[in-house]
Amino acid sequence: MSESVLHVLQVSTYDVAGGAEKIAWDLHTSYRILGHCPWLAVGIKKTADPDILPIQSRLNKVSQYVPSYIQNLSHFSGIAKTFDFLTNPDRINASLKGHEDLDHPGTWNILDLTPKPPDILHCHNLHGGYFDLRALPSLSHQIPTVLTLHDAWLLAGHCAHSFDCERWKIGCGNCPDLSIYPAIRRDATAYNWQRKAEIYRKSRLHVVTPCRWLMDKVDQSMLKPAVVASKVIPNGVNLKVFHPADRAEARQALGLPHDATILLFAANGIRKNIWKDYLTLQSALAEIAKTGAKVLCVALGETASPKRIGNVEIRFVPYQKDPRKVARYYQAADLYLHPTRADTFPTTVLEALACGIPVVASAVGGIPEQVVEGQTGYLVPVGDARALAERVLELLANEEPRLRMGRQAAEDAARRFGLNKMVDGYLAFYRDILKMRER
Repeated sequence: MSESVLHVLQVSTYDVAGGAEKIAWDLHTSYRILGHCPWLAVGIKKTADPDILPIQSRLNKVSQYVPSYIQNLSHFSGIAKTFDFLTNPDRINASLKGHEDLDHPGTWNILDLTPKPPDILHCHNLHGGYFDLRALPSLSHQIPTVLTLHDAWLLAGHCAHSFDCERWKIGCGNCPDLSIYPAIRRDATAYNWQRKAEIYRKSRLHVVTPCRWLMDKVDQSMLKPAVVASKVIPNGVNLKVFHPADRAEARQALGLPHDATILLFAANGIRKNIWKDYLTLQSALAEIAKTGAKVLCVALGETASPKRIGNVEIRFVPYQKDPRKVARYYQAADLYLHPTRADTFPTTVLEALACGIPVVASAVGGIPEQVVEGQTGYLVPVGDARALAERVLELLANEEPRLRMGRQAAEDAARRFGLNKMVDGYLAFYRDILKMRER
């Protein structure tokens, strides 16, 4: 291994998407800019980038005969996965039993995809119907393997977030909600938990989480015996895109009213997103409407008809692919709201802070590690619409404290949550791992 150049193979569900996939993509492109040799192995490839390597599967064999413009349609991946599932009797049988989907033979050959042997294998979200966890022991003994958790799926018998349930600590079983993503048909959570525990007992993993909250869960879970080394590396955002800007110019560019009080909430599929808390948002806006305040709440991430509650308008805006356009919405807003039922380390909160917008969010998951209470925003109890409304009204009524909080938000985000800081954190961790291996 060259001391200067690292050969890194990352694994992710897609090359282009939001959330965890965006983190993997940002790392991939940043490594290339820095002169390293990165590859990204994915369940479904959406770009023409030659360093994006589709993991061998029936799904990708079908995809290679489908024009790219069809693959880029929002429903294509779901249709393709359904086709792949229906043509595999073993996976159908496992699904009917409530077993998690691990039947993906291409995983075992993932190290053969790269033209040169990688120094590091770095896995991101491994749920999503493309990766066989049972390959982890073999892979992790062949090559140093980093595992970044973006949610808690690896720690439980089926769910990405367990809400108030803590049965993941003791083996699951008697699951209170099988419908939580990734949903299963029958309660085989004890079997799934035990199967994961057995896989981890044979593995050697270097675990990363974006926040201390999730690392604390790792330390209490069946994944702990597999952890050779661990590190908290906060996710980062591109500060060249997400930064403070003239509010009037941003509103003009987006066609938003110049003199309105604008609140922003961003999520994928806002009203039906089980993690986010649209009902609390709507109730909080109803509380605000009782004061007679005239407010425009922009709901970014869904196409729907506008809704009015007194003088409060909720205006839905479809998902935006262009990050610069997304940044404009933050820059146009007075406040960013993030009511949520479960979250790990939401990128939208980081983007809002980086744009100099105070955040009022639910005190859940890793969000208290993002928002500095009373300095860059406020934290409220989960599901507490009145507390959310009170904090919003307090900030709207006091311009100077609100503007000061926005300036502090941008400064704090630049110091803690820049993309370069995340990239440097991972590169340093890789080098520490390789030095440990040499010793």
